[in-house]
Amino acid sequence: MEKSLSELEGSVAGESSRDLLPEPTSRPAWGSKLQYILAQVGFSVGLGNVWRFPYLCHQNGGGAFLLLYFLLLLIIGIPLFFLELAAGQSIRQGSIGVWKHISPRLAGIGFASCVVCSFVALYYNVIIGWSLFYMFNSFQYPLPWENCPTLVNQTQKEAECAKSSATTYFWYRKALDITDSIEASEMNWPMTGCLVLAWVLVCGGMFKGIKSSGKVMYFSSVFPYVVLFCFLIRGLLLDGALDGIQIMFTPKLEIWGDIQVWRQAATQVFFALGLGFGSVIAYSSYNDRHNNCHFDAILVSFINFMTSILATLVVFAVLGFRANDIANQCFLENLEKIRGLIKDRTFFGFPVLLDNMTLTEYNDWYTSVDAVANLTQHGITNCRIEDEMNKGVEGTGLAFIAFTEAMTRFPASPFWSLLFFLMLLNLGLSTMFGNMQGIITPLLDNFTCLRKRKTLFTIFCCIFGLLTGLIFVQRSGSYFVSMFDDYSATLPLIIVVIFENVAVAWVYGADRFMDDIQGMLGYRPWCVYKYMWQYISILAMIGLLLASLITMCISHPTYQSWNMEEAAKKKLEYPPWALGILISLIVLASLPIPALFLKQTIQDWLQSRRTKIYGQCEYSQGCTVDEVLEPIEEGIPRCANGYLHVEMEDLAERGKLLTEGDEEDNGNLRS
Repeated sequence: MEKSLSELEGSVAGESSRDLLPEPTSRPAWGSKLQYILAQVGFSVGLGNVWRFPYLCHQNGGGAFLLLYFLLLLIIGIPLFFLELAAGQSIRQGSIGVWKHISPRLAGIGFASCVVCSFVALYYNVIIGWSLFYMFNSFQYPLPWENCPTLVNQTQKEAECAKSSATTYFWYRKALDITDSIEASEMNWPMTGCLVLAWVLVCGGMFKGIKSSGKVMYFSSVFPYVVLFCFLIRGLLLDGALDGIQIMFTPKLEIWGDIQVWRQAATQVFFALGLGFGSVIAYSSYNDRHNNCHFDAILVSFINFMTSILATLVVFAVLGFRANDIANQCFLENLEKIRGLIKDRTFFGFPVLLDNMTLTEYNDWYTSVDAVANLTQHGITNCRIEDEMNKGVEGTGLAFIAFTEAMTRFPASPFWSLLFFLMLLNLGLSTMFGNMQGIITPLLDNFTCLRKRKTLFTIFCCIFGLLTGLIFVQRSGSYFVSMFDDYSATLPLIIVVIFENVAVAWVYGADRFMDDIQGMLGYRPWCVYKYMWQYISILAMIGLLLASLITMCISHPTYQSWNMEEAAKKKLEYPPWALGILISLIVLASLPIPALFLKQTIQDWLQSRRTKIYGQCEYSQGCTVDEVLEPIEEGIPRCANGYLHVEMEDLAERGKLLTEGDEEDNGNLRS
């Protein structure tokens, strides 16, 4: 993305070459192409592929959601991912340098990416801490979340655990030690220790930049796939696994008419590829200029999509087994209740064949009878597998409640639990390495003083992240995690990507950008990318932004709290001070874009004004010795010292000439 000489010499200071960042003399490079691909895959494939995508797939039409997701991946995902890869590889700078290169007025895009990356890194490492806590507790048999604890000197179960489940109780009471609301809190010291360890692991992986993180990627990016395939093979051998997979792929095409489903699918595409974080640009900036970034964009996007499919298969196979087991227990308990009611002659008039009845036959019988008589008043419930799969499968509830409960039903459950949380740890670390590169690389490229103390700056960032992240390991810390996850990244990232798209397609020029890509790759990419960047992707992102804003404005921001007495979730509205933090996060993350644009515009205006004023001035210069010795002619005005007036050219041009003259003199002296 080279600028022409005429543009660099424009009268507007914002387009001056003096504002462009010099490329570092010795920029690090990836040890191999495999390291780079693993790093990009490791960053894009994260915890969201394991717990968010399966939930969205099940809640929004199964196979229909998969088709919608793939369509939006082609329209939004791949073109914008290719744009970031090509921009970083061409300019070989972090996110700040890339957009400052296009126009200094757009440097705020890079700073906004850094702010969002910082917010995400703060709470994302807390999730890694949660995984560490569960991984350490997996070295017990039986697993500590397998059975409810009993009261002291009694045989009764803990009331809160009895009302919910053993896994739910362990998550809320033992791991989080959660409060009833976001209002009051104190430190959760075991989780604080896990957070410290998580930051130590991240700092160790980032200590020597991409030279260390690239090598770590060999394990952290590949190991999750090994675990997923192990879980898939084991899951398919379980009873009820095929029921779960059938529910996953059952298409419900009517969901295509719901605008919120489109918004959720687009948001998932957006976050799955890590668009707008600056990490994609940072990673690609360490590539050779002639690397085939077009192939990389398609390859990484395809791997990401297939990983989501693989993770969804694993999740639904395991959850299908769990739901089938729970439904069968429910079925047996209800049969005993029906036998008791028939024996007591309190339940009659409805034929029921108790012997050799299957679960499917029971559900059909329940549906037909409950339409006439209220079976709930007798304590008889339905036992549908799909109903069980809908419980507790969103976000952290999927990983730390539903999936952990399913693993307690596995033979050798501690082994599978250790494997699962070690997989979550590696997924989290590979994504965290990308987040940290999205913060550190742009700042190192933009500030020379930091580049000289790269290791020290990396350690400082990790320590600062640890100290700031202590807010998330309070007893109410999980509520802050939800706040940051829901509001600190979504809207600002969409805004960042919209401005990235506009900067390349309209400020720099889509045709010019395609020419630069042709210079790197040796061939011109498909022309469809040009129109995607100029029209389709921008309109799709603006639509996503508007849909997100409308959703936020319609409903008051809420969070899910855990009520200890009822042992159930409750939806609460954020208090005014939390609402202020929420709004501040969105504003702070988006503020660098307009702030730096306004700052640079004012600087450009002031400089152009000074240039115009100086260009109208006249300057006098003394004569040379030869001119003094010449005969004095009458009628020519002279200064008081006898020297002639000499009309000067424009200050900018004169300065240029003087600079050129100095360079020539210096060249003569050197020769």
